[in-house]
This record gives sequence, structure tokens and C-alpha cells, in this order.
Amino acid sequence: MHKNKWLALFVIASFLTSFISPKASAETAFQAEKFPFKEMQVQVMPEFDYPEDWGTRDIPSLLVGQYGTITNKSGQDYEGKIEIPVPALEKGFEAYLVAEFPEENKPEVQRPYDVDKEKGIVTWKPAKAIKNNGTYKFVIEYYTKSIDVKDKKSFTYQLVNNADIEQLDVVFYAPMAAKEIKLEPKAESNTKSEYDEELYYYQYKNVKAGDNLNYSFSYKKDGTESTMEAINKKQPPNDENHSGVTATDQVTKGGTDNSKRPIIGVGGASIIGIALIIAGLFVFLGLKGNAVTRRGTANKNTKSKQQPKHTTGKKDTISANVEEKKELRKKLLTGKIDQEMYEEEMKKLM
Repeated sequence: MHKNKWLALFVIASFLTSFISPKASAETAFQAEKFPFKEMQVQVMPEFDYPEDWGTRDIPSLLVGQYGTITNKSGQDYEGKIEIPVPALEKGFEAYLVAEFPEENKPEVQRPYDVDKEKGIVTWKPAKAIKNNGTYKFVIEYYTKSIDVKDKKSFTYQLVNNADIEQLDVVFYAPMAAKEIKLEPKAESNTKSEYDEELYYYQYKNVKAGDNLNYSFSYKKDGTESTMEAINKKQPPNDENHSGVTATDQVTKGGTDNSKRPIIGVGGASIIGIALIIAGLFVFLGLKGNAVTRRGTANKNTKSKQQPKHTTGKKDTISANVEEKKELRKKLLTGKIDQEMYEEEMKKLM
């Protein structure tokens, strides 16, 4: 009798296990098609900077940053891992950062991650479950040694996407002092940053899963100085739009305690970037997006030079006007107002 009781319990447990396990597995398995992108911006940056452990600069660096906002369309809250395609088999591939943006206008927070070279994906688990129909913002940053050096320096870049993308922006940053720049296909728009860095911009809507995009980029450049090193030697632009307004200021709403920001690691890149470069691009193209900067060192080097000086009398009025313009710029870059409203408000301050 006792033996039959245990046998019955065993059969029931086996039945329940076979019923529950597949469901649990389905809940945690990542299916790219159920997590389409609301937005994605890709920044492709040859010779932008070098990690401390890079080695010889005879091999130029290629830095790629991907900023994505995915929407959970799985029909339920998701607590599993995220999988994003990366060129893991590319020469010298090295992931340097995976982070999430848990709150609007707050600093990014790093997440532990793994790279599966055979599958060509980077995986990580968000700190919190992604609510059904909720969105999740993240950034991935990696380096490769895929730039070919001959008479010209050249490389190809392919964006592999396994999910639909509602809005896609691709930005190529030409190295500082680069010449004879050639980019295929021809960019829709191009402009220069405040530091004369050439920027090339593509914008797409409703990109379907599997519609991979391919680009080829070539240029001439003397020396091995990185764009970051060149920028750090320059004075920041002397105008009201750059007085004391760094991307870190925008994200932290003017906070100055950088010690509370997440540490990215010695020699690693931090995706807190260069607002002084891409902010100009956003304004030029009339975009909303979040302003992001690169490398805290650049921010520290420029921030002390950018503090507005307070004066008296008539200059106080001018200073107040400048502050209002800066505040409008912040709102535009953080998406709180659109380009049309920004221009209207700016006219009132002229």
C-alpha cells in the first residue's frame, strides 16, 4: 500500500514536470521577432579612440556603438536574456560595454554579458523584467581590428538585424583630419561637428528583420592620433550653446558629482560620449533622440573650460538669455520638445 502511494506521487510529479517545464522554457527563451525595435541608432567610428590594451597603433581601431529601444511583444512579462547580433568573428572583436538605461534621462548602468562567437551574439539579462508591451533601452559597444591599411584605410560594416526596426539611424564618424573620404552607399546627409569632424548620416523607417545593411568606408589619414586625442587638444566652441552644457550635464540634470556614475573599467570605453559632436548633428537634422557622450575623460577635460561666467548689469540680462537658450537645447536633445517648438522658442529669445 505504502509502495503504491509513492508510485502514484511519482507519476503525478512526472506529469506536472512535463507540463510545466516547457512553459517555463518558453517564457525565458528569447525570440527576436517578438522584441522589435522602436528605435535604434548605430554609431560607426574609425580611429575614434583606443583602449589602453590595444597594442600597436599600426592597426587602427574601429569602434561601434549600438543604442536600441526594444518593445516586448511576447504577450507576457519577460525575465530572460536579451540576444543581439554582433560581428563576434571579426578580426580583433572585443566587446567593451553592455549597459541599460533603467530611467529616462539617467546614466546608463552596466550589465554582465556573454559573447557567443559561434552564434555571433552578445547576451545579457536585464536587471528587471520587461513588462508586456513595455520598452527596454540598452547600449552595446565593441571594437574590432577590421580596418585594412594600404594606400587608403578601408573597412566594411554590416548591420545584422534579427527583428523589425521602426526607426533606424546610422551615423559614420570620419576620423579627425581624414581626407579623400568615400562612403558607399552615398549618405543621405552629411555635416561637420564643431571640431570639423565629418559626420555622415542615414535614416531608415520600418526596416524588416533580415534586411541587413552593408556599407564600405575608405579614407586617407596621416599619423595615428585618435579623434578623441585631437579633440582634447582643442578649445571648446565659444558660444552660448556650449557654455557648461555637456551630455553628462543633460543626463544628470546639471549634477556635478561624477563619482556616483557607474565605473566602466580601466582602459574601457564608456558610452557617455561626446555631446559636443553629435548634439550638433541632432540639431542639424532636427532629431529628438537622447544626447549621449563618449569617454568621461573628454567630459572632464572640457567641463572646467565651459562654465559660464557671471557678470553684472546689462551682462546679467545677456547671461539669463543664454541660460534660457541652453535650457531649450537640453530639452531638444532629451526629446522633451521637438525641432519646431525649439525654433519657435529660440526666435523669442533673439
